Amino acid sequence: MSDAHLSQLTFDSLRIPESVKRGIAEHGFTRATPIQAQTLPIALAGRDVAGQAQTGTGKTAAFLIALFNRLLTVPVDAERLGNAPRAIVIAPTRELAVQIHSDALNLGKYTGLKLAIVFGGVDYEKQRRTLEEGVDVLIGTPGRIIDYFKQHVFDLRHIQVAVMDEADRMFDLGFIKDIRFLLRRMPHPTARLTMMFSATLSHRVMELAYEHMNNPELIRIEPDKMTVDRVTQVLYFPSTEEKIPLLVGLLRRIDAQRTMVFVNTKRVAEVLERTLTANGFVAQALSGDVPQNKRLKMMREFHNGDIAVLIATDVASRGLHIPDVSHVFNFDLPNDAEDYVHRIGRTARAGAEGDAISFGCEEYAISLPDIERYIGHQIPRAAIDAGDLAAVTAPPPAVWRERAPRPGQSRGGRSGGGRPGGSGSRSGGRSGGSRRGPPARPAHQAAPAAPAPNPANASGPGDAPHQEPGRRRRRRGRGGGGGPAGGAP
Repeated sequence: MSDAHLSQLTFDSLRIPESVKRGIAEHGFTRATPIQAQTLPIALAGRDVAGQAQTGTGKTAAFLIALFNRLLTVPVDAERLGNAPRAIVIAPTRELAVQIHSDALNLGKYTGLKLAIVFGGVDYEKQRRTLEEGVDVLIGTPGRIIDYFKQHVFDLRHIQVAVMDEADRMFDLGFIKDIRFLLRRMPHPTARLTMMFSATLSHRVMELAYEHMNNPELIRIEPDKMTVDRVTQVLYFPSTEEKIPLLVGLLRRIDAQRTMVFVNTKRVAEVLERTLTANGFVAQALSGDVPQNKRLKMMREFHNGDIAVLIATDVASRGLHIPDVSHVFNFDLPNDAEDYVHRIGRTARAGAEGDAISFGCEEYAISLPDIERYIGHQIPRAAIDAGDLAAVTAPPPAVWRERAPRPGQSRGGRSGGGRPGGSGSRSGGRSGGSRRGPPARPAHQAAPAAPAPNPANASGPGDAPHQEPGRRRRRRGRGGGGGPAGGAP
C-alpha cells in the first residue's frame, strides 16, 4: 500500500508479543492502514469491534494480529480438551478462507500456534483428521465447520476469539442461520473477543452484532468512495450482438494481461471462455461450481500471470486479494449496485489505480441509475467506434461428454429396454449411445452474441449453506434411473 494510504500508527509502537512483531516485520509492514489503526488499539484492549471495510484495506491483518495477541497473552482454559480450538475465523467463501489462512500462516509464523482450514469440495477426511489432532485457530466456511461440529470432531466451548469476515456476504449467501448456530455454542460474548467485518454496516449486520457481541465499537472506513475515486471508469452502450466483438476489440487494444471480466451467469461465462480462447486469449471462467482443486489452480495461474483473462461471476467479486489487476470489465452490469463497487475494486488494491470498463446493454442497463446513485456520480460515457468492434472467430461447438455406463448397461443403451417406446438407447434410434452436440456452424457465419443472461441461472456460492452431515443428494440424471450419487459432504 502506498504511503499516502497509510496512517501514522507504527506496528513497533503496539504492545504485542515479539513473535507477532517478527512476523509483521518479515513482510515489510511498518505503518498501519486506516482500518488497522482504528481496530488494533480497541481489539488489543480486549473490546469487541464491528468494522466496515473491504478486502484490500488491511482488515485481515488487523483481526489476525489481535487474535494472535489474545491467544498468546490470555491463559488457556484449564478444562480445554486437546481438540477444542481457541479461536475461529468464519468466511463466506472458500477463496476468502484460503486467503485468510495464507495470511495467518505468514503473520503467525513464529507464534507456535497450530492453524487449520476447512471448506467444502476437497480433502474431507484429511481436514477431519487435522481437527481431531487439535488446533488453536480454526479458519473455514460455515457449512463444513458445522458438519464437523455436529459429528463431535471438535467443540466450541473454549473459544477465546471469534471473527466473522464479510458479514454482509454471509447474509447474501444464506449463511446467517449457520452463523447464529455457531455463535450460540461458543462462550458468552463477555467471555470472548469477537470481531466482525463487513463491506457495509447495514441494519441486518448491526442486528447480528448487537445480538452476539459485547457492546462492540463501531469503526467505519469509507472504502467504497476511496475505491471508486482511484478507478478510471468508462461506460459503453453496445447492443447485445455487439458485446462480444466490443470486448474482443478492447482486450486487443489494451493487450490484456491480468484482466477480470465479470458476468452475471455461469452460462455466459462459459460462452466467453470458449470465444476468447478461440480468438487467441488465455482465458478461463470461474463460477460457483468449478471444482475446488481447479479453482485454486486457476487463481494461482491468474495471480502468476499465466492466465491473462479471468471471467468471473460474483462468486469472485469479494474476498479475493489479487494484486496488479490492470482492468476490470463489467460485461454484464450487476443487478446490485454494491456489487459494482466490489467488482471494480479488484483493480484498485492497496492504493493502486486501475481501469473499469462497463457495458450497458439492453438487458442490464436498467441497473445503471441505482449504480450511479450509489457511487454518487455519473459514469463517463464513451462512443463505440467502428474500429472497436473486432472480427470474432467463432468458437467450436461445446463438447458433450459421454456418461460412463452403469454396471450391466452397455454404451448402446440401457439394459432392460430403456424408456417405454424406445429401443434401448437414449434417443431410441441413435446408435452407439453417444451424445451429439449442436450442429457445426458454417465457417462464414459470425460468432454468436452472448446469450441473454438469466439471473435464475446465476452460479451458486463457493460453499453451500449447511446441510446435515452425510451424503448430499445430487439431481437425478436425465434418464431418471439410479439413486442419489455418492460423494463427500
